Amino acid sequence: MKRILSEKGRKTGLLSFEWVMIVYAFITSIFILFAWQKLDDPSALLLKRFVPVVITLMLGIIGKKYEFKLIGILRILFQLYMLVWWYPDTYELNKAIPNLDHIFASAEQWIFGCQPALTFCTSYPQPFISEAMSFGYFVYYPLIVYTAFYYFVKRKEEIEKVMFIIMGSFFAYYLIFDFLPVVGPTFYYKAVGLERIVEGVFPAMGDYFTTHTDCMTTPGYTDGVFYQLVEGAKAAGERPTAAFPSSHVGIATICMLLLYRLKNKTSFLLFIIPYILLSMATVYIQAHYVIDAIAGLITGIVFYYLFMKWSKSTFILSPEF
Repeated sequence: MKRILSEKGRKTGLLSFEWVMIVYAFITSIFILFAWQKLDDPSALLLKRFVPVVITLMLGIIGKKYEFKLIGILRILFQLYMLVWWYPDTYELNKAIPNLDHIFASAEQWIFGCQPALTFCTSYPQPFISEAMSFGYFVYYPLIVYTAFYYFVKRKEEIEKVMFIIMGSFFAYYLIFDFLPVVGPTFYYKAVGLERIVEGVFPAMGDYFTTHTDCMTTPGYTDGVFYQLVEGAKAAGERPTAAFPSSHVGIATICMLLLYRLKNKTSFLLFIIPYILLSMATVYIQAHYVIDAIAGLITGIVFYYLFMKWSKSTFILSPEF
């Protein structure tokens, strides 16, 4: 394929969505240095940033020299996979800041007069509703992969732009999570006790979650296939972090907007119901407060248009695409 990298691309070999990761690694490295005494193992956290940055630079050098489509695929898959690497890192970083769930639970109570994350699942315990919620929550992962894959196959000229929007939004959420330690109902209710939550008592937990990572069992139909998939995902990588705003709702919203802008609306219609279920499921399974989900919707729209605008000045089409 004809090389159409800009001067910036020729000098660095890096794609715009790879730069997003490197900038995030740099910003959080500065934070680690300032919060050194408050973190468990700051040296390991710095090393954790060094590894993906080096691999990304190596892929950039290879991609600049060899214009193979496989290299382009590897660069996309590597950055998407590394999101799993970066997520638990937010928990390690926000240990330096006292927990804020008491503020969010109190706000939830003031707005709704109850805790929707507690009443939603208990009001609708039916197996088919539980499975629908779990299905919606699980679709989050296929939705991201499908969006990136569709653009790679059908709209190659826009794949880097799309990856820039998705990766930029992910790291924007991760930055928020680094500095806003909210763990969500499943962890906070477990720590406080349901009796006190029902009574409307929401104590500040301070640094409690730096050493306690127990969460409530996901409510619903425990024999359901999608219920088990959600529980498996929680067991594999869930941490007391990243509750506000809901990145599940935010990133899903961004993917839906990316699918909507396609002339072929089939993909959008295919995911619209699962998207609605996903947004509701964040509260049903007690991963988020309602205000988290609302904030996720709002920030998802904002990030989409913000990174779409920025992509017009940073977009560089890689030759291997």
